[in-house]
Amino acid sequence: MSRSFLIVGMGRFGKHMAKSLTRQGNEVLAIDISEDRVNSALKYVTDARIGDATDEQFLKELGVNNFDVCIVAIGDNFQASLETTCLLDELGAQYVFARANRDIHKKFLLRNGADEVLYAERETAERFAVRFGSEGVFDYFNLNDKYAIYEVSVPHGWVGKNLIENNVRQKYHVNVLALKKNSDFSMVTIDHRFTEDETLLVMGTQENIRKMMK
Repeated sequence: MSRSFLIVGMGRFGKHMAKSLTRQGNEVLAIDISEDRVNSALKYVTDARIGDATDEQFLKELGVNNFDVCIVAIGDNFQASLETTCLLDELGAQYVFARANRDIHKKFLLRNGADEVLYAERETAERFAVRFGSEGVFDYFNLNDKYAIYEVSVPHGWVGKNLIENNVRQKYHVNVLALKKNSDFSMVTIDHRFTEDETLLVMGTQENIRKMMK
């Protein structure tokens, strides 16, 4: 299931985030005050607009509350980043994810409307794009260009069944490495029957993980 994203700022981080989210089949609206950056973004996003995100009327017209996640990717102007974050929160954004360059910036952003703040460049952008862009994926650790380890919720069809009954390796071509429940990890036995309150650590390609989570 695709999700919708509003990305404010098409610098390096915003660009990498937008590309990764779009590759996963999500809808991405990119905005930037620079016409050149907006024109460049049109190649790899659903839509892009020129505008000042510190302008309340401009954000209102975008309908920010309709997006699953709003990402403040402004990296070179903390004042603009903070004002945008505050406005998104005031306008009812469902989830505001902001970028920070310093610890003090992170504290101010969290106090003024951000649900989550991170330090980022390309690798972090791709990691969080996988996390936010894929339903049921809580975290992601890249191993190489092809394989990664993902923390995912137990697929609905797996509940009450074990590895053999779910035919995991043959059907999805992934390996279930461990279970996580109440912050505790344990190995997966063949006869363990999965429950809804567990998460799984699985290794595979992004394509196979997405097929497994459908």
